[in-house]
Amino acid sequence: MLVSFFLTGPIQAELSEKLAAARAPQAIVAPLVDCARDAAPALLSRATSDPWWAATSAVKVWTGFASPESLLGEAAPACKPALDAALPFLRASS
Repeated sequence: MLVSFFLTGPIQAELSEKLAAARAPQAIVAPLVDCARDAAPALLSRATSDPWWAATSAVKVWTGFASPESLLGEAAPACKPALDAALPFLRASS
């Protein structure tokens, strides 16, 4: 529950906000949002096995020192194709 509140929720929200601001097409947005949602078990597994990583990652995302896309890519390598497709839009919104 805490992982969802502090990690997956903010990651999904920020990615959605950035892509909406960049007016990314739904064909780009949907796979990335789906992947971020599907990555929740991987994030939970990583957070429970490495609480220090979870705490520092949450603080980094919340304070802006780490981007949600970099954290998602690190925790869920399967999201790389969706992240790569969305990267031009994510950079445009920054």
